[in-house]
This record gives sequence, structure tokens and C-alpha cells, in this order.
Amino acid sequence: MARTIRTCGVDEAGRGPLAGAVFAAAVILDPEKPIHGLADSKLLSRKRREKLAGEITANALAWSVASATVEEIDRINILQATLLAMRRAVEGLAVAADEMLVDGLHLPATGLPGRAIVEGDRLIPEISAASILAKTARDRDMAQWDAQFPNYGFAAHKGYGTPAHLAALRRFGPCPIHRLSFAPVRAAASQQRLFVN
Repeated sequence: MARTIRTCGVDEAGRGPLAGAVFAAAVILDPEKPIHGLADSKLLSRKRREKLAGEITANALAWSVASATVEEIDRINILQATLLAMRRAVEGLAVAADEMLVDGLHLPATGLPGRAIVEGDRLIPEISAASILAKTARDRDMAQWDAQFPNYGFAAHKGYGTPAHLAALRRFGPCPIHRLSFAPVRAAASQQRLFVN
């Protein structure tokens, strides 16, 4: 009997924030163990995301979460760092995929055939699952950074450029997990230098 083609869904979390790593996940779902309620992680409550993340890690045929660091983001730009995190996630799968479906416009260089699908996280269950794992992993990571750098409110806004975050950035200047290649962070760093000089 012919083997079913193993499709991995791939998505990222954290392209837009001013701080923190960018995360990506790759998931191969098990057709024998369907997971109900998969959707774009941004449309789910935190509690629902956490519950689904547990189901995905317990029932998927294979899953992997990876990231690219703030240093990598600043060095190679956010798009390239996102593709790097995606490639790491696909390469980290315990079961090899035959093809990949990726949310967005770009495919990471994995050597696998694949398709980039705009709004794929709303349309394709494998991508929805990847989006949930990437977001829950990144949210946990930002909560840990919040404990280390409590002035910025990372646990609340996850590094996005909210008014509260921008105000903290102006007041305290960037911390080690801020992305200096992003304009508001660069502006805050210049401002701090003016005050120091």
C-alpha cells in the first residue's frame, strides 16, 4: 500500500515585535488523530491556544519549534531570520516531511517541495497547528524575559510596539533583547546616547 504523503505546515510568530527572537514551528499532523478547533493562533484566546498546543504536541506525527535570535535578526534582517527559524523548525522534525505548506509569501530553503499560502494559518490545519506552537513558545519566552527586564512589560505586550512599550523604550532605552535594526528601537538608542553624552 502506498504511503501517505507527509505534509508539514510551517508558520512563524514574532516578525513584527521590537524585541525578542522570532519563532517558527513545523507540524506533521496524524490523520488517525484529528485535532479539533485548529485555527490561526491570533484568533484564539491564550487559554485555548495553550490547550491546543498540548493536543498538538501529544497527537501530531511530528512537530518542531525553532527560533532565530535578536542578533541574527539585526544581522540578516527580519525576513531572512524568519526563513532561518522556519528552516530550523523543518530540519528539527523527528519524522521527515515530503512537502511543506508555509504561511505567507516566502518559502524557507529546506530542499522540500512546497507552497507559500497567504492566510494559510486560517485555511490549512497543519499551518494552523504550526502557528499555535510558534506563538505559545514565543509567548513563554517573552514571559521569561519579562522577569529579567521588568521595566518593559514584555509579558503583557510580547515585545510589540504598544504605547506602553514605546513609552518604556523612551524612558529606559533598549535592553539586550531589543532589535536595534527596527526604527523605534534605533531612535530610542540615539535618544539615550544624547542623554548620556
